[in-house]
Amino acid sequence: MIDFRIEPELQAKLDWMAAFVREQCEPMDLLFPGHGAPYDVANKESRAYMKPLQDQVKAQGLWGCHLDKELGGPGYGQLTLALMNEILGRSYWAPTVFGTAAPDTGNSEILAMFGTDEQKATYLQPLMDGTIVSCFSMTEPQAGADPKEFTCRAWREGDEWVIEGEKWFSSNARFAAFLIVMVVTNPENPPHGRMSMLIVPTHTPGVEFVRHSQTMGDSKGEDDGTHAYIRYNKVRVPLDAMLGGPGEGFKVAQARLGGGRVHHAMRTVGKCQRAIDMMLERAVSRRTQGKPLSEHQFVQGAIADSIIELEQFRLLVLKTAWIIDNEPHGAARTHIAMCKVQMAKVYHDIVQRAIQLHGSLGMTLELPLADMWMGLPAMALADGPTEVHKVQVAKAYLKNATPAPGLFPSEHIPTRLEAIRARG
Repeated sequence: MIDFRIEPELQAKLDWMAAFVREQCEPMDLLFPGHGAPYDVANKESRAYMKPLQDQVKAQGLWGCHLDKELGGPGYGQLTLALMNEILGRSYWAPTVFGTAAPDTGNSEILAMFGTDEQKATYLQPLMDGTIVSCFSMTEPQAGADPKEFTCRAWREGDEWVIEGEKWFSSNARFAAFLIVMVVTNPENPPHGRMSMLIVPTHTPGVEFVRHSQTMGDSKGEDDGTHAYIRYNKVRVPLDAMLGGPGEGFKVAQARLGGGRVHHAMRTVGKCQRAIDMMLERAVSRRTQGKPLSEHQFVQGAIADSIIELEQFRLLVLKTAWIIDNEPHGAARTHIAMCKVQMAKVYHDIVQRAIQLHGSLGMTLELPLADMWMGLPAMALADGPTEVHKVQVAKAYLKNATPAPGLFPSEHIPTRLEAIRARG
């Protein structure tokens, strides 16, 4: 039986988080704007402001809440994390304040699962302490996220791996202490057994930043974006820089991407709820045509559609989290794909309605709605394009479908009636 009940102790934690994010994290969004700002560990002003906030989070036992106890975290399950991440999704600084920002969450998980003791001491512990940030360097300019088309390779020379090739959209690499790079090491293997994961300190000789691409809405100077185009020019790392074994890179990647996708969905629930809260406030604050917006049926319809769609999506996310917690490993794969597909659609529709309801003000940078809207394309592309996940969902159900037993569909009424009558 699926059970979404919230125990009083957990509810108290959620209430504390909700107030803390509103009163402490959302102000950081205003004081230190920009989605790359939480990753800039060199910004002494923002780090000094954040440190006492992180201390409060740690005192509440809410730091690094994405890691299981055996991996060094507090051990919250995915259902609890769904409720927590909904709150954290309201602010782009909140995940960093709580020690659970992507891509460090996924990178810390695979370091905990596949890393050696030395790797954990060198990379995982500073990540968990929040003193450094990391980068997941996987996609390539000619291949996007399709691992079957990857060409960035590594080969062994003596006691080192030598990396050569290019990676595209390696987010926050300019701030990262190290990169986790997917490379082809076993080209003779089947596609999903060709790749390996290597840990590369960012300042290793041969790591060349071609440029730092900006995304929609960035107002920074040239080459001041946060998504790196990297050339690995015969970069050398020791043999023990590998995570897992040779050819196990795809397995390692899937271990981090599944959790990342569902956590994105969890936080998207919070973003959508914030947009709905803004719609509700606007509807009872603004008048037009001689009455409040809230009394216009178009406005009521937009609000109702948004509330219903978010409730459906929230339940999908909670069910997916429950499956991860209670079913065998991998059982939630199709539901995670469902979340990934629906996330972008629900987010688009709700934020678009919220902007429309706020009129010209909604388009300005004086409200967070424009920034939300600019983040929409990333929702449909990050962690694999939406189309890939639609195919995955369809295939999962099609493989269990059976052809009709005769000329007509099994629900064909004349055929069924004939069979019923034949039974006498």
